[in-house]
Amino acid sequence: EAARRLFSDAQTMLDQIVAEDWLTARAVLGFFPANRAGDDILIYADEQRTQVRERFYGLRQQNRQPPGHANGCLADFIAPEGQPDYLGAFACTAGDGIEPWIRQFEAAHDDYSAILLKALADRLAEALAEYLHQKTRRQYWGYAPDETLDTAALIAEAYQGIRPAFGYPACPDHTEKDTLWRLLDVERHTGMQLTESRAMWPAASVSGLYFAHPKARYFTVGKLGRDQVTDYAARKGMTVADAERWLGPNLGYDSQ
Repeated sequence: EAARRLFSDAQTMLDQIVAEDWLTARAVLGFFPANRAGDDILIYADEQRTQVRERFYGLRQQNRQPPGHANGCLADFIAPEGQPDYLGAFACTAGDGIEPWIRQFEAAHDDYSAILLKALADRLAEALAEYLHQKTRRQYWGYAPDETLDTAALIAEAYQGIRPAFGYPACPDHTEKDTLWRLLDVERHTGMQLTESRAMWPAASVSGLYFAHPKARYFTVGKLGRDQVTDYAARKGMTVADAERWLGPNLGYDSQ
């Protein structure tokens, strides 16, 4: 009974969101000349590929992998220097306009509606990310123009390519969002901002990278050794202590 009520309330609120324009979806995406350099991905200023505009710093799995499986790094899915390749990037939100409604519900001590609205906005943001990825594969980047997948296949991620988000298992360092924000000029295009802890605002937001390689897959970097963290910090130009702070859950050693 509680589940039926929740579903009914969610459907009613979703109808209101649409009919009364409670929320506005905003997004920006782009595709950039790119190449792999070690565990990093170079983003070039133009097709001449002589000037590096930005650099995404990668982390590689260090744990022993099963036979036949390499220790993965996202940079592996980009061609090395000398072979033209591309990387996509995106940021989207379905939370524009949510704050006045949340304040209204909270002022009325209606925590249930406030929580329900936040949950629906989160789902709408994920749906927008899924829609943008499909449009990217079939049209914007167009590397899979003939893709025809039903809902079950989309849920199973049976399509070519991945869209990893910073802070998640394959790229756990949230500070890489700073580079994404510069590359896409996210705040100007969407109003989305990053907090000091690199959380996205509005909260109902999604961002990440697009990889088109046929063998691109999601993976977990897992625990990192002190040697890789030290190397990562040097590459990024940050102190080892800062790198350890941002990579805390992935440290395979005691940083104290």
